[in-house]
Amino acid sequence: AVPRTRILATGGASHNKTILQVLSDVFNAPVYTIDTANSACLGSAYRAIHGLVAERNVSLADVVRSAPEPRLAVTPTSGAEEV
Repeated sequence: AVPRTRILATGGASHNKTILQVLSDVFNAPVYTIDTANSACLGSAYRAIHGLVAERNVSLADVVRSAPEPRLAVTPTSGAEEV
């Protein structure tokens, strides 16, 4: 089975529940947020760590497992996918 899509929102707009709800409804997927300062750089930081450990056959998925657990912010509004 294919895992359901989920959205991870970061940055200033991730504090706006209305924007998060629109994202959730448009993509029919739950939206999660993380409480991390400078989150825009987070993906680059994990890729850099992965580059440092890649020769030891450590996958990017293994590197990202150390990331803070995202918090569910909003879920799609019932019936939104029909609109």
